[in-house]
Amino acid sequence: MTALITQFGPFGVFLLMVPESACIPVPSEVTLLFSGFAVSQGWMSLPLAIGAATAGNVLGSLIAYALGATGLLQRVPLAAGAVQRSENLLGERPLRSVFAARLLPLARTFVSLPAGSRRLPLGPFTALTTAGCAIWATAFVLLGLASGSAYGAVGSTAGKVGLGVAAALVALAVIRARRRS
Repeated sequence: MTALITQFGPFGVFLLMVPESACIPVPSEVTLLFSGFAVSQGWMSLPLAIGAATAGNVLGSLIAYALGATGLLQRVPLAAGAVQRSENLLGERPLRSVFAARLLPLARTFVSLPAGSRRLPLGPFTALTTAGCAIWATAFVLLGLASGSAYGAVGSTAGKVGLGVAAALVALAVIRARRRS
């Protein structure tokens, strides 16, 4: 991953962030922390790092939204259950939930599927996705920038914390689903 950013700069950041938001498990935390490190080393500018990350996230989110809107995942037994469970992410106020989910590990990756499935209005969906992804990218790029040469230690810690939070969210979703049934 870091080699892609080292070789292609902001375009490498963009390329890594697209699949992360299109439901392919590429850890954005590591990508963004290394992007901040690259900024600290002068390999790219702060606005380009944040802009490339945000643009990649928005494109990936639109891909996942379109996939959710097709209904194809509802026809695949294993995926249909995941999409149904992710519907709970949207709750009573789906557009607010899209924004909030963009600030949470794991939820941020999958919220576009139920948003597309429900066919939330594309304009507000895109605007809220852009805002949430920009906040996420800014926070992690700045953390990577602040960590400078200690990137390896922060990247490892952030990855472990992110996985722990993701596991806790999955466990919570399973517990809630069992209580409802």
